[in-house]
Amino acid sequence: MDTLSIAILIIPTIVLLLVVFAYVHFKGKVTDVKEYRRYVLNIAFTAFTVNLLWEIAHGTLYEGFEYDLKHIAFCTLASVADMLMVLLLFFGFAIVYKDLFWIGRLNTQRLVLLIAVGTIGAILAEIWHTGRGDWAYAANMPLLPFVKVGVSPVVQFALLPWLIFSAVVKKMKKS
Repeated sequence: MDTLSIAILIIPTIVLLLVVFAYVHFKGKVTDVKEYRRYVLNIAFTAFTVNLLWEIAHGTLYEGFEYDLKHIAFCTLASVADMLMVLLLFFGFAIVYKDLFWIGRLNTQRLVLLIAVGTIGAILAEIWHTGRGDWAYAANMPLLPFVKVGVSPVVQFALLPWLIFSAVVKKMKKS
């Protein structure tokens, strides 16, 4: 990543619009808007924080990464996009299951589907971004066979949404 192009913001902007639309849609269906807002903000904050830690931790798997302001800022921007993708998963599954609180009822089938969607989404995103030259992998990035995308970003979206949703459910039950 040498320069930040406006094109890199296209997908996150579309996702932001979808998330806002879904948020407003569900806001009209809940009885306790304050609790709903708290629920969604918990997901957003947890998703941002966990993804920022992941982005910084696996930064050295990307070509030219250094722990400097430029790269930490890029990781922060990437974490905002990651947060939006987690929210899109949350709202997308809420629409499919017709249940805003589906993350509190994760069973094996739902978990497998969440992991599959996250994995496929990550593979497609990595193919797109690396193909456009938005970033490149360092020699130490393990690659998935056949698709030749990094294992780390795929694992990130295969597992982190589930961990984020589980943490939010646990936190919400405590309060």
